[in-house]
Amino acid sequence: MNDQQMDHFRKILQAWRNQLREEVDRTVLHMQDEAANFPDPVDRAAQEEEFSLELRNRDRERKLIKKIEKTLQRLEDDDFGFCDSCGVEIGVRRLEARPTADLCIDCKTLAEIKEKQMAG
Repeated sequence: MNDQQMDHFRKILQAWRNQLREEVDRTVLHMQDEAANFPDPVDRAAQEEEFSLELRNRDRERKLIKKIEKTLQRLEDDDFGFCDSCGVEIGVRRLEARPTADLCIDCKTLAEIKEKQMAG
């Protein structure tokens, strides 16, 4: 992968991370502003459910931010774009679709098959 492509993915990942961080900040402000102690139990339950869903989404995003930062570190270490399992170069089209991919399509497919077998 050439330097221009590396810069392209670096910019995508940094923009994605910044967007997720802004969402986290917005959620915190929203929850602080909207927090109210409703006397009606139904209203209070609705608000708690809304906050619970929002926090669950932010937790997923927090994990994604960690994965993005790991990928950015791989870019710095010149290890980006190679499969963790077999070492083959991950295709640019796959990286465009999922910039945080750390497995080539073949290894990812095998991992998903194994996961289904273990679950079922």
